Amino acid sequence: SKDLKGAMEILIEQKRQKLSTVDKLDDHMDFASQLIFAQNRGDLTAENVNQCVLEMMIAAPDTLSVTLFFMLVLIAEHPTVEEEMIREIETVTGKKELSS
Repeated sequence: SKDLKGAMEILIEQKRQKLSTVDKLDDHMDFASQLIFAQNRGDLTAENVNQCVLEMMIAAPDTLSVTLFFMLVLIAEHPTVEEEMIREIETVTGKKELSS
């Protein structure tokens, strides 16, 4: 547990360093980045950030299935969002057939 926690702290610090040197933040905004910025604002402590990232890494398979389920439910409840997503997919993929 200590080794994993230490490794996570190193990875978060590397992410923090990368964020401080990028020209365009939009390309690097992900969950870890949001947590780091919340810490910078004083909303979270370093320990909160480390714990959140660690829990997401450990719990990913379970949380992913629940997240995907709720995402699909929300999409089904909001047809305009679904239409926008389909348009975006078509813009990116063109007319080629999709596969898993």
